[in-house]
Amino acid sequence: MAYTTTFLLLCPFVRDCPSALSLRRISPHLLVTRPARAHTHVSALYEAPSAVLARVTGNSSAANSPTLQWGTATLSEQLFLSKAFADALQPLHAQPYFHRALNVPAQHDITLATLVTPDRYAVLARLAERYKGPLSVAVHITHPAPLGSRPTAEEQLAALQDLIKSSRALRERADIHLLVSPFPRALNAWRNAARLFARSQLVLLLDADFVPPPAFPASSLLSTLDPTLAQRVTEGTAALVLPAFEYTLQSDGADASKFPKAKSELMKEVKKGKISMFHKTWAPGHNCTDYDRYGKAKTGEVYEVTTYTSAYEPYVIVARDAGGWCDERFTGYGGNKAACLYELHLSGATFFVLADQFVIHQSHAYEEQARKSERKYNRKIYADFREEACLRHVRALGAEGMLSSPRAQNAMRECSKLRGVRALLGQLEATYM
Repeated sequence: MAYTTTFLLLCPFVRDCPSALSLRRISPHLLVTRPARAHTHVSALYEAPSAVLARVTGNSSAANSPTLQWGTATLSEQLFLSKAFADALQPLHAQPYFHRALNVPAQHDITLATLVTPDRYAVLARLAERYKGPLSVAVHITHPAPLGSRPTAEEQLAALQDLIKSSRALRERADIHLLVSPFPRALNAWRNAARLFARSQLVLLLDADFVPPPAFPASSLLSTLDPTLAQRVTEGTAALVLPAFEYTLQSDGADASKFPKAKSELMKEVKKGKISMFHKTWAPGHNCTDYDRYGKAKTGEVYEVTTYTSAYEPYVIVARDAGGWCDERFTGYGGNKAACLYELHLSGATFFVLADQFVIHQSHAYEEQARKSERKYNRKIYADFREEACLRHVRALGAEGMLSSPRAQNAMRECSKLRGVRALLGQLEATYM
């Protein structure tokens, strides 16, 4: 199986892939390199956790280190991945397809791409039981862990092996990608990994503690859409929003088996005041979805999001190789997911709401002290990120001669809001138009 160096030339970092062109040159199966590597993935569930960690972190013998081939040239897989995720906090070690799903996804399937830490293993198992399509799961193991902390990295990994062996849904439909680092919340790097290694054309970008309805059409959704919209989704110029909800009382949202199974049941709970928009106290995060319109929408309706703000962070279905990756500088809480959607918006994608669909948050405790400090840190990063992203997208559009095209409308409109960028837009237009 061969690689193309076009990926390295056009996309030196995961976040820099600007359009569908570059990633479509890469097979979703590529990071399995040799027959011996495939055998490694099959046996990983039964391999000693200490041996897995040694291999993934590069501390095993060279004979066991996987390699990539370009003709007669050889490159270590870990070096390739370190370049792909160079913006993430380092060191970050990865083993794509630590477990490869027994079922091969069809290209029209929607792969649920998510991220999980060891304290959420049980949540992952329940999600796999409920979601009937393929899954691409980035699992983070903290290693080296703080001195004296439990469980140890070996214990975390052993628990993952046991989880997969005990869950038919995970064995058959989930690709599990192992990420090992000392950093406990490098969320955007994990999101990118789950999306990058998905094996179908479309992905549902969803956090593991959200639950879609059990009848979600993971294999047939595109066929229910207007053909023009369906084509835009597959081309990466449209993203489909699943409105997010949560229980008003945290205790009511602990058991996902009791969640509404259809929109009609959901809206009854909304009218009773038991369920509301997710994170209602932070309206900019989901307000653009227009929950009033969602509640009144007819069966089968799909409507466009007409008002976008930079804080908008819906859960979406998008082409795996669409423009807009998550900026990996964000770690911890605050702004990380919004940054993913901001990149997608600047790439020219339009958001459309699926008025028959929804996801509900499964309640869990938050690390409030960590959230407070990380949000303060990320707020500063997000301000800088918006300017940098705008300049990057506008310059790329100009170089392609696309500044006056429909694809550039989002970037030109959004970037003109930034005082630090506004003055430069005229110069860029003068240069490229």
